[in-house]
Amino acid sequence: MGHLRRSAVVLGVIFWASATASAQTADEQMKKDIEALKEGQQAIQKDLAEIKRLLQSRPAAADALPRDPIAIASEPFKGSGTARVALIEFSDYQCPFCGRYTKEILPQIRTNYVDTGKIKYVFRDMPLSFHKNAFKAAEAAHCGGAQGKFWEMHDALFANQTALDPEQLATYAKTVGLNEAQFQQCLESGKFAGEINKDVADAGAAGISGTPTFLVGLIQPGDGRVKVVKKLVGAKPYDEFKAAIEGLLATP
Repeated sequence: MGHLRRSAVVLGVIFWASATASAQTADEQMKKDIEALKEGQQAIQKDLAEIKRLLQSRPAAADALPRDPIAIASEPFKGSGTARVALIEFSDYQCPFCGRYTKEILPQIRTNYVDTGKIKYVFRDMPLSFHKNAFKAAEAAHCGGAQGKFWEMHDALFANQTALDPEQLATYAKTVGLNEAQFQQCLESGKFAGEINKDVADAGAAGISGTPTFLVGLIQPGDGRVKVVKKLVGAKPYDEFKAAIEGLLATP
């Protein structure tokens, strides 16, 4: 009988220790989740303050459409290379609004317009100065593109917006199946820095001062440039993109 009592006590202690450990693990995970939410809220608040400052300081002409057609021949794209309509995204990998668009809106556009070949979807970089890791992340995406996996890196970077320190980028390169040595050499060389700076300059010339911003237009026969018809600023609802795209698809 004494042996049974001792066994019951031992089992009780083991159960108590296990339950305590599980509770501690759950508490730790909850704390991590709360901290992640706080960091996300702080990032959004910081972005809102900076965007408000930029909006207050920009000239009124920033709302105007670009007068000159936009060149897209050398830019990463998805969809049909012979489409008449183009949707050009200017984006920043650390921008929370860009992340929300990529998660919630872009999949619908891909399904209904990109995968069906109705439009040419073009990505251009606009790393904002107050996002310290955005420029290097943009370089990382292009280094992925050098190995034929721009969009895979694009998706991985947006999926890890709060962990884009330069030393973390190699992890995502490995995840998407890149040659790690080639990727690292490309990233350290700054091979694509000039191309990213050109995107930023073109964005400024087009009156773009915040991300995400989208230009919707018709691809000109012959030179392949885009005559912009509509500008959408911010992570707009899907219906606004749909209306802009459908309106151009319906033109003769």
